[in-house]
Amino acid sequence: MEAVEVESKGSHGGDADDRLTSRNDRRSSWGCTLLLVNNSLQYMSYFGLSTNLVNYFKVELHADSKSAANSVTNWVGTCAITPLAAAFLADSFLGRYWTITIFLVISVAGYGVVTVSSSAALQSAVFYAGLYLVALGGALSPIMASFGADQFGDDESERGRQSSFFNWFYFSVNVGSLVGGTVLVWVQTAHGWLLGYGIPALLSVLAVALFSAGTGSYRRHQPPAGSPLTRIAQVVVAAVRKCDVEAPDDAVLLYECDGDDGMSAIKGSRRLAHTDQFRFLDKAAVETAGDKGAQPPSPWRLCTVTQVEELKCVLRLLPVWACGIIFTAAYTQMSTTFILQGDTLDPRLGSFRIPAAVLSVFDTLSVMLWVLLYDRAIVPLACRLTGHRGGFTQLARMGIGFVILTVAMLAAGALEVGRRRVLSRHGMFVDAGGAEYVPMSIFWQVPQYVVVGAAEVFTFIGQLEFFYDQAPDAMRSVCSGLAAASFALGNYASSLLVAVVVRATATGGQPGWIPDDINNGHLDYFFWLLAMLCVGNFGLYLLVARWYNYKKTMD
Repeated sequence: MEAVEVESKGSHGGDADDRLTSRNDRRSSWGCTLLLVNNSLQYMSYFGLSTNLVNYFKVELHADSKSAANSVTNWVGTCAITPLAAAFLADSFLGRYWTITIFLVISVAGYGVVTVSSSAALQSAVFYAGLYLVALGGALSPIMASFGADQFGDDESERGRQSSFFNWFYFSVNVGSLVGGTVLVWVQTAHGWLLGYGIPALLSVLAVALFSAGTGSYRRHQPPAGSPLTRIAQVVVAAVRKCDVEAPDDAVLLYECDGDDGMSAIKGSRRLAHTDQFRFLDKAAVETAGDKGAQPPSPWRLCTVTQVEELKCVLRLLPVWACGIIFTAAYTQMSTTFILQGDTLDPRLGSFRIPAAVLSVFDTLSVMLWVLLYDRAIVPLACRLTGHRGGFTQLARMGIGFVILTVAMLAAGALEVGRRRVLSRHGMFVDAGGAEYVPMSIFWQVPQYVVVGAAEVFTFIGQLEFFYDQAPDAMRSVCSGLAAASFALGNYASSLLVAVVVRATATGGQPGWIPDDINNGHLDYFFWLLAMLCVGNFGLYLLVARWYNYKKTMD
């Protein structure tokens, strides 16, 4: 049977899916549209709760600034970890449809408890309970993305539509964050917490209703295949047990299930072609005389080629995943050092004062614009230039984002140099209200936010598609969850980097690069450091991309 290299592969569904009628295509499109709207509603609710959460802790629960900040940080960290647990359940036991359904209901319960708690002035323990129910129920992004991508078939036109789906999925995330982080925060400020948290609760109910309404339109369902951790452990144990066995050069001699339908012994998973990387693991698929005598053979002693290749797929993904951590560490400067820089600039726009944190809206708008440009203009142009049906390979797309983010760090550093020059020439300006700032408009920061948005479209969306396509069929939710985990680790890496820089530079009575008053520091040096890390990370990524072998299926 011929091995087919997979770079952008939809979920399989047999010969019946290859003969889909136009009516089924319309139903599938309607189902995907509902998923996108559902995802946007979920993120409206999430950002409507999270954006102003620190103020709720301080005003309503009477927490001090440090405790409030730590409470929000711990909750956000939990929100970043729970997708892996939900993805494991989806791939192993529940399937994606039922996992989404159950967790959406949990999310509704969480928002309900938060709303009731805010209206009845209940104890903080009740509010915390609702908050962490939201963290658990909202862990659906990788599963929702995988479930949406499952709805597309295997032919070339379907693969193109699948790739486009990932673009619009990320677009829906940013629509939700824009509305939730602006409109709903305004409602909380102007009309109180009851209405401000009640609206996210209603939106979460609407999300459940929309997902349920689309049930008849979801045409593909990846069945749960049991614990992937167990299958991985079986390969490792079997390979170690046969460490003294020589793996044959001819992969045909390795153990695999019989059948001509291209399906493996793993439920709902296509057979994977043998690859030459990580050859030690092939020992797990060597059939010895003892194995032939056992019927059926123990999976802890003999594994199929597909099961071995599952582990190889995950191992190949890990270096790509690790490069994403450094990318995220630089990306998160948008919510930390960019704001520190903006806090010193002239915030006036006519009679209005623009908080530095508000400028992140330009990143969101940039993402929305770049998704449109990428999907409708860049991809068709790149297709004509490269001959690749997706315009770029997935690895190339992510790599372009790495370069663009480097440009963003250089732009931030250049602005900081300019800011320090203005400061040295003109000093600080003091307005009638006593506020001090450098006489330089805060809107000089807009270009760096816009460039960061472009980097997101190339790298973060590329990660969504790459981790879905290159994961084994029975591990797609878990591998998609790895992208979310890299985002969390990137935030931790950023915090560690800042701590190391502060400790290394604030010595001998010097204020260091990032002191409390950045006018006395050298934030530009920190941005140059980030740019160098981005360049080094990109160089490492090029090596990883050159080494990487795309997944091959037996079709």
